[in-house]
Amino acid sequence: MPEKRRKFDREFCEGAVRIVRETNKPIAQVAADLGIHAGTLANWVEQGKINRGESEGLSGDERAELARLRAENAELRMERDVLIGLVGGRAAW
Repeated sequence: MPEKRRKFDREFCEGAVRIVRETNKPIAQVAADLGIHAGTLANWVEQGKINRGESEGLSGDERAELARLRAENAELRMERDVLIGLVGGRAAW
């Protein structure tokens, strides 16, 4: 049976990242102390660097905006295709 995906609140994530940054302990050690997967904590640390402008990539807000724009773009493409079909097929009303 697949393992259930755990959810962590924002305070926990930020606190874990702060521990890594302030103590300079290895990510694997901090993750083990907190009972989480090292890869998960590594992702949080990297996203924190991106959000602070210390690394290249999309911030959380930019990711959300990109997802919203992609959905809007898909909707507009569907609307365009419907209109092209109506005009191309000479639909009579």
